Amino acid sequence: MTVPVFVKERHDAPPGFFEVEAAGLRWLAVPGGVPVVEPLEVSPGRLATPRLLPVPPTGAAADELGRRLAVLHDAGAHHFGVPPDGWETDGFIGTIELPHALEPVDSWGEFYATYRIQPYLRMAYDKGTIDGRQLEVFEKLCRTLASGAYDDPEERPSRIHGDLWSGNVFWSADGVHLIDPAAHGGHRETDLAMLGLFGMPQLERVLRAYDEAHPLTEGWRDRVGLHRLHPLLTHVVMFGSAYVAPALAMARKYS
Repeated sequence: MTVPVFVKERHDAPPGFFEVEAAGLRWLAVPGGVPVVEPLEVSPGRLATPRLLPVPPTGAAADELGRRLAVLHDAGAHHFGVPPDGWETDGFIGTIELPHALEPVDSWGEFYATYRIQPYLRMAYDKGTIDGRQLEVFEKLCRTLASGAYDDPEERPSRIHGDLWSGNVFWSADGVHLIDPAAHGGHRETDLAMLGLFGMPQLERVLRAYDEAHPLTEGWRDRVGLHRLHPLLTHVVMFGSAYVAPALAMARKYS
């Protein structure tokens, strides 16, 4: 029987655009984890995967997503910022570059400041979207992160989707699937924070089931905004000044 296929094409795709996505999908496909769409064909400018049929989200499916997401994260990664297996350069989030840490960094805070905040500050500043005064607010947070203020030695690098907003969670008749990753070694709280960034059905059931499967560190809800700062900064770069104010508010809160 022929499998229905979904094809993404971008004729102006930068080198590696679809190839790193396919590598991420393969890396995230861990036994017992959340199902991910399988790359059937990948080439410059094109990625084909099985076509999924959408269904309404249910509480039972949300519980399963939470449990399986914990399994995926627990598959681990060599270090914070490591790219998916088979990939040895930077990736992409949305339409812009996502820096990878090809060598281990000392801590999650250092990784987050160096690879998830500062590159997008430079882009936004160079484009004139943020000014020097605003830049200093973000740089103060980077210094706080580098100091280790938010590091937890019990939290090892997790295998994360990296762009897990609700649009990349596909509720299908065959179970929930993940699509469109920016996969890397990261903090598991990052994926959980992203789930609620733009709202998601059944979110509290997902989080409760996750916490039951792999209990979250005390105070994790207080850090949700910190983990949302990176996607907000990517939106500053891609879509402009409308996202500057919420990003600044997050930076001030956690500095």
